[in-house]
Amino acid sequence: MLALVHTRACVGVSAPSVTVEVHLSGGLPALSIVGLPETGVRESRERVRSALLNSGFEFPAKRITINLAPADLPKEGGRFDLPIALGILAASGQIPPESLEDIECLGELSLDGALRPLKGVLPAVLAARREQRRLLIPLANAQEAALASEDDVFAANHLLAVCEHLSDRAKLSPVAPVEFDGSAAEAPDLEDVRGQKVPRRALEVAAAGGHNLLMFGPPGTGKSMLASRLPGILPPLTNEAMLDVASIYSVAGLAVPEGNWHCPPYRAPHHTASSVAMVGGGGSPRPGEISLAHRGVLFLDELPEFGRRVLEVLREPMESGEIAISRAARQVVFPARFQVVAAMNPCPCGYQGHPSIECQCTPQQVLRYRAKVSGPLLDRFDLHVEVPVQSPQLLMTAASESENSASVRQRVNRARNRQNSRGAVNSMLGGRELDRHCKLEAASESLLTGAMERLGLSARALHRILRVARTLADLDDADAIAQSHLVEALGYRKLDRQQSRNAQVSV
Repeated sequence: MLALVHTRACVGVSAPSVTVEVHLSGGLPALSIVGLPETGVRESRERVRSALLNSGFEFPAKRITINLAPADLPKEGGRFDLPIALGILAASGQIPPESLEDIECLGELSLDGALRPLKGVLPAVLAARREQRRLLIPLANAQEAALASEDDVFAANHLLAVCEHLSDRAKLSPVAPVEFDGSAAEAPDLEDVRGQKVPRRALEVAAAGGHNLLMFGPPGTGKSMLASRLPGILPPLTNEAMLDVASIYSVAGLAVPEGNWHCPPYRAPHHTASSVAMVGGGGSPRPGEISLAHRGVLFLDELPEFGRRVLEVLREPMESGEIAISRAARQVVFPARFQVVAAMNPCPCGYQGHPSIECQCTPQQVLRYRAKVSGPLLDRFDLHVEVPVQSPQLLMTAASESENSASVRQRVNRARNRQNSRGAVNSMLGGRELDRHCKLEAASESLLTGAMERLGLSARALHRILRVARTLADLDDADAIAQSHLVEALGYRKLDRQQSRNAQVSV
């Protein structure tokens, strides 16, 4: 007897189709699994045997051959337990084989037949729908599947419940889809920030154009506080973007906060994080912090304290929007279109430029400290903003006197709408689009040329200045970049000016 069961593997954030072929034949009783199974899949023979017997089914005393097709795709984990068990039951006539034709299933079995939760269920839900098949999953994954359910996903907590459903004796109810109300994303409010007019403006510009932002200043001036407010002024995620983010969290085994689906993710790894933790990897590749921050914000506090290798591996995904993790047997690509906000002190002691605390660092110590952030990485930050110490009187200002996130988000949304009508967010403009949308007048071109010569700006820095100027024009609802926009954009390259002075001193 031969039975076919459809299921899904998990490769990155994709869910390729896998067909479980179960064949029962004469000969000495044995069970063999072929089709590039890894250890977790090979061990399923014992879990499936015990689950069938403890659920009251007969385990056939025949030679059982199980093929996981396609044979060149590595199979791992316990997600194939349920399809293997159903294939054995269908091949032995204990459930009707035709009930498996238009349905997919996945789930890990415990020894008593209960279904355990899995990683990567949401990509399987989306892939099954594209092929117009229903999907059976463990009940513990129902909340995750509800994000993309359209009454075509069924959840069960036990093998018996699955078999009752397939035999038409007790139908399972489809997973009810989540109803999104389209409300604004919930995040800390910008009105909590007192003063800091220039950093607040830079945060708005970063949100409007999707720009990377680097803040520097003494400890306790509000750099981390400002960074945590960025998700609250970003446009809420669309349903499609939310599913992209939720799929990554599903593969990583993490839960998207319930009720806050449309808030852009915010990740703030500690500076002791390794390069693997940052970009992803491992024997079975899993997403890192940059992928968990996809379509959201990656905050790097104490930037120079991160390992040099950790910072340098960020350079390529900051440009490409994805990270490819290569292993001997395969390559996995995770999306990583994130916005970087970083914070650093001006010197090792942190008090250079403080109005009341004297800095104890020598010029050489300051240069060595800032040199931990390489020039190529610094080039990838569109905005360099100083966060100064605020006066006690200003810190005691009432919250009602500070602009809240909702009003700032309205301006950001208007600027994003202008950019969307052009086809891309300003931070992603390049090539011909940059030439078309960032044209300058003769006076502005002369100003920018002089600034490049004085500061020694790279071509990448030049393009980033133009993109920021374009964002400033969008915030003003202007069709053309004015000289005032260019001057303000140049003002956000303060660390370039400091590097230029340091280079002159060292010479």
